Amino acid sequence: MCAVVTRWHHGAMHEAAASGRVAGETLIRADIVLTVAFAATALYAAISFSTFAQWVGAVTAITLFAIGVFAFLWAYWNAVQRSRDEEISVVQLYLLAGPPTAPLVRRTMNGALVTQALVAIGTTLARPDGPDGNPGSSLAVGFLVPMLGFGLNGLWAAYHADFPPRLAGGGAHRAPAGGDADGGRVPTPGDEIGQNADHG
Repeated sequence: MCAVVTRWHHGAMHEAAASGRVAGETLIRADIVLTVAFAATALYAAISFSTFAQWVGAVTAITLFAIGVFAFLWAYWNAVQRSRDEEISVVQLYLLAGPPTAPLVRRTMNGALVTQALVAIGTTLARPDGPDGNPGSSLAVGFLVPMLGFGLNGLWAAYHADFPPRLAGGGAHRAPAGGDADGGRVPTPGDEIGQNADHG
């Protein structure tokens, strides 16, 4: 798994070098590095299965989960601010779907998310029982780690995705304050009262 993620990383950076810097590159690199760290510690815990190795794997997984939750909420808060003027959907925010996100970024970050899920599934199934033979082991904590991928996806999109402007309910762009969609003045309650007075 580490080799797969590393190849994604080198391929993404090579493509980025050819086309210029990628927006939010620091977040992308952090996603890759943390995914590799999770894969390494989870595989170490699954192979060694010693108490120490399990502690390393569990602490790493819980830490990455906490980072993911923080990033997820931070991304949501920032997306809410942007949604006042821009159209943002959940899949565009947390799965980087559609035109707002460049294909390179989508492939790299969703690749890291998929890797996190596959590592969690693979290592948990490899050690379904604890050292005492009872069902379940600390490796199951790895299922929390994909929250890291969702959170960092959202954080990248919230700051760097190119979302389209918000449209009014009828499909037209939002009218400026004090005017209608055609640029004319919007009637005020006083105008209506004056019109009624002319009719008696």
